[in-house]
Amino acid sequence: FLQVLNEKKLQEVDSLWKEFETPEKANKIVKLKHFEKFQDTTEALAASTALVEGKLSKNLKKILKKIVAKDAHEQLAVADAKLGGVIKEKLNLSCIHSPMVTELMRGIRSQIEGLITGLPSREMAAMCLGLAHSLSRYKLKFSPDKVDTMIIQAISLLDDLDKELNNYIMRCREWYGWHFPELGKIITDNLTYCKCVRKVGDRSNFASSDVSDILPEEIEEDVKAAAEISMGTEVSEEDINNIIHLCDQVIEISEYRTQLYDYLKNRMMAIAPNLTVMVGELVGARLIAHAGSLLNLAKHPASTVQLLGAEKALFRALKTKRDTPKFGLIYHASLVGQSNTKNKGKISRMLAAKTALTIRYDALGENTSAEMGAENRLKVETRLRLLEERGIRRISGTGKALAKADKYQNKSEVKVFDPSGDSTLPVVSKKRKIQEVDEQDTEVAVKAKKFKAEMKEGTAVEDGEPVKKKKKKKDKEKEKQAEEEVVMSEELPTSPITEVR
Repeated sequence: FLQVLNEKKLQEVDSLWKEFETPEKANKIVKLKHFEKFQDTTEALAASTALVEGKLSKNLKKILKKIVAKDAHEQLAVADAKLGGVIKEKLNLSCIHSPMVTELMRGIRSQIEGLITGLPSREMAAMCLGLAHSLSRYKLKFSPDKVDTMIIQAISLLDDLDKELNNYIMRCREWYGWHFPELGKIITDNLTYCKCVRKVGDRSNFASSDVSDILPEEIEEDVKAAAEISMGTEVSEEDINNIIHLCDQVIEISEYRTQLYDYLKNRMMAIAPNLTVMVGELVGARLIAHAGSLLNLAKHPASTVQLLGAEKALFRALKTKRDTPKFGLIYHASLVGQSNTKNKGKISRMLAAKTALTIRYDALGENTSAEMGAENRLKVETRLRLLEERGIRRISGTGKALAKADKYQNKSEVKVFDPSGDSTLPVVSKKRKIQEVDEQDTEVAVKAKKFKAEMKEGTAVEDGEPVKKKKKKKDKEKEKQAEEEVVMSEELPTSPITEVR
């Protein structure tokens, strides 16, 4: 405990650091009043932990009672406002916390070796380092931030189990399918299939085996009937034993997966209850695993939370200057799955904004209830309902007319099959066909006339008479005009030229 000697200099907060530049100046501002040392590191760790959490330790309470008895009228400057409230409540001692106190504490820490005499600097540094290591170890051990490592490992293991389980089941179905292929079509559930194979083994045992505890009566009858007329090949007993051993592995992994999912569900409700209510256990756990920890996820903005898991698509879209993705891991949330394709982008954006709030509340808040997550989920569901109903609400005035104008009307279009697409022949219009028919008729008529003319010429040559070509009307008219001109020129008289004076 240190006592302030000159309170006037403390009023100048901006220049208070100058008073602690040297140990001599610091001794003029404050002086040591009481010093209590810890017996060992464990006691020092307990006192430091209590101070960090804002609690009052037993040793500190005893010392403060002694000081209260001597100087009850003086104020106690504390660096933590929460600790000051506890001291005032339990000991009725007036405490002060302000920016001036913060600067004062900073100056005292810088000159602590000069203010407390009898402590070598080397031993002081070793004690501070040892206490810092112990305090860090304690924080890591009991910090809720460290527990989210279990969530990250659990969701990664769950994904690995799903992949292995799918591979094992595919191999089991393919292997036993050579012996009894009809069973795979009758029993669609993978776990039921493996239990049935493990219990019966060879298909010839289905007739005498009772699998009513695994299969319903109708399916059991179908299986027994199919076993009698199966087209599968015969296999040895060693092959059946290996298949049964594989079925045991599938059943054990499925049971462990169920147990791991329950563990993950309970852990998520303990660490991030509001996030779990908003998006579910699996999506919440994948978001935490993708970010690295719950605290790192709380530092991300809502837009980043919306696109977590779609980084590759985002950068590819930015590079090619195309539309960016609208959702990442959050796409698998139930609220996004309920919405239409048109509204998925809007719902994912709103869900990401509310999810970012719940993540920060879970990571940094002290309350462990899931009320905030339930309220935000209700808001998103209300918004989804409004979008699905096309925003038809009770409104008055001009807004009502606008709502009527914008009202959604479903227009169903009945499309009729066009058979013309089935033909591979070129499509020709009717007009074109008519023109082609007319042209063909004229060509036939012309050919017929030419043929008749040739026949007449042939007969005329055979008789020895010259063939006279028919003249056209225009040629005849020209010949008549030429003959008339010749006649006129002959009739005109030739008279001598007389000169008139």
